[in-house]
Amino acid sequence: MQGKTHFIKLLLGVLVCFSTHSIANNNKKRKVQNSPASKEISYSARSPNMKLLADSLYEVIDLANYGMEKSTFFNAYKGYRYLQNKGSVRKKNLLTICDYSQSINNKRLYVIDLVNLKVLFNTYVAHGIKSGDECASSFSNLENSNKSCLGFLITADTYNGDAGYSMRFNGMEHGINDRARSRAIVLHGSIVLSEPKKSSQETIIKSLGCPAVPYGIHSKIIDAIKGGSCFFINHPDKKYAKTSAIVNAQFDLAPIAKAE
Repeated sequence: MQGKTHFIKLLLGVLVCFSTHSIANNNKKRKVQNSPASKEISYSARSPNMKLLADSLYEVIDLANYGMEKSTFFNAYKGYRYLQNKGSVRKKNLLTICDYSQSINNKRLYVIDLVNLKVLFNTYVAHGIKSGDECASSFSNLENSNKSCLGFLITADTYNGDAGYSMRFNGMEHGINDRARSRAIVLHGSIVLSEPKKSSQETIIKSLGCPAVPYGIHSKIIDAIKGGSCFFINHPDKKYAKTSAIVNAQFDLAPIAKAE
């Protein structure tokens, strides 16, 4: 059984790599006008090929066992492929998901290796103090809101500041998180998150909007994802679901074996 699982992982890894690199090459022979992801695709609201691959990745990586919903991973993977096709993703093997649909008491940050098909890190992550208490419910793109933002970001450069070793983001969604850099929304370590759970929730959530992670492991996470990987902040927020151009993009992966 273990050998079969290993074979499935290996095969899926090959398919992911093949679809990542070959789709753009195959599509040099054709053009789809006015498409947000014209190198990959056909228009499709349902994205059946995308869903098939995302669901397979979800099952093989065993993300349900880590507490992630299948729909969360699908949205994250779809956005990752969208941004990859636009040339925004330089570090293509990684996808990080910060899942604010979950309680702050859950390990709701996931760094996923899409090539080796495994979770590299799964840990706690804070949300903004004005975003909610145990569960985040309010988000913003405004300066001094002390709220977290939602949506797709690309990891950027690192620096040493007031919170120690930290990493900047570039927001990819206009009006949703494009002020992340000017707001100083960064990934950094938090000593409070590293302390035992006897700490109060009021203390745990004190972030000014940054996705802070436990101090100590923060440097390993930053070093893994910095420099151009996709970072998705998830929540079933109705406004975000309605206004996100990435989540609502109607495109699908072309059949892998078909070249024109």
